[in-house]
This record gives sequence, C-alpha cells and structure tokens, in this order.
Amino acid sequence: MITMKDIVREGHPALRKISEEVRLPPSEEDKKILEEMLTFLKNSQDPEISKKYGLRAGVGLAAPQLAINKRMFAMHVTDEKDRLYSYGFFNPKIVSHSVEETHLENGEGCLSVDREVPGIVPRYKRITIEAVTLEGEKVKLRLRNLPAIVFQHELDHLNGIMFYDRIEGYQDQFKKELP
Repeated sequence: MITMKDIVREGHPALRKISEEVRLPPSEEDKKILEEMLTFLKNSQDPEISKKYGLRAGVGLAAPQLAINKRMFAMHVTDEKDRLYSYGFFNPKIVSHSVEETHLENGEGCLSVDREVPGIVPRYKRITIEAVTLEGEKVKLRLRNLPAIVFQHELDHLNGIMFYDRIEGYQDQFKKELP
C-alpha cells in the first residue's frame, strides 16, 4: 500500500525529469504500481482510511511522485455533475485543447509539495486526451473543468513541471523560498 512516506517531495530530482514512455502492453509490475496509485487516491479520499494511515487527500498521482520516471498516472475525481473520473493512464497525452482557460479559485496543491503556494495556475478549460487504461484499452476522452485541470497537473509531472512553474511571476517572487 502506498502511503505519504512513498511520495517524494519537491527538490527530489525525479520531479524534474521528463519521464519515459511505458512499453505497451505494460508489464505486470507497471500495472501493479498504477493500480496501487489509484488505490492510494481512493484511500486518501476515504475519511477513515486517510486518518488511520495519515494520508493527505489527493485527486491525482503521477509515477514521478514515487520516483518512477515512467509516463503513467492515476486520477480519481468527480466533476460538477458528480460524474466520477477514476483512471489509471499509460502514456497519456493531450491531442487537442480549448483556447479558453480556467483555474482553481484557491490555487492548486500537490502531494509532493508540503506548503501552500498561492497563485493562479492557468489551465485549458477543455481538453481531448488519448491514453491506454489500466485495463489495456486505448481511450480518447473529452475532459472539462476540474477533471481537465487534474489531467494537466499530472501530465506536467511526467514532463518535469511543477504546478507553481505556471504561476505568473512565481519564480521571481519566491526564488528565496524554493528548496
């Protein structure tokens, strides 16, 4: 079972590397890791389990956050219509996106960042993505609003980008605070 001690924190070199494609079909080991990542997200959102194991609630987890530089991540999030997006993705990518942008009003957080980072993180409001699921199915999905934001945040992890890299003026304003 993945717990908070397994998640690397900012400053770890794996968070700044571009991850390698996962060879398809994925190995049993890669599938097991991705299943455990999805289970972590579900557990982190369960009040009893998260309290018992000291888990911070999360809606997405990327392999680099476990110091594994492979292009895979899990997301477990509901949209404004209460539709659940619960996936493990191999080799996810955005194939198209809206011009219109959106952001989370209170900014973004990250399981690898143990501090609050204020600021607006611009994201595409709507995206079309392609990936291979945990079940080995090639999918093409349209995501909007929160699920789209979560997907983009996790995809950034696969490219060595932290959410605060996207906050305008962040690097200048907080250089002294960066680890």
